[in-house]
Amino acid sequence: MTIFINGESRELKDVSTLAALLDALDLPKQRVAIELNKQVIRKPDWETTEVSNNDKIEVVHFVGGG
Repeated sequence: MTIFINGESRELKDVSTLAALLDALDLPKQRVAIELNKQVIRKPDWETTEVSNNDKIEVVHFVGGG
């Protein structure tokens, strides 16, 4: 399936949910936010929110500092 992550086209297999997507991309589940097709998805919903062909996903990493 083709999805767009932060504006880049990616071909991924065996990715059915947002949680599986983070695992496939080896991204930490702490301190990130996910937007799916311009809608922010709450962290408790990542396990059940399905990813479909041509979805547009933005993953934002929170960085601390001062």
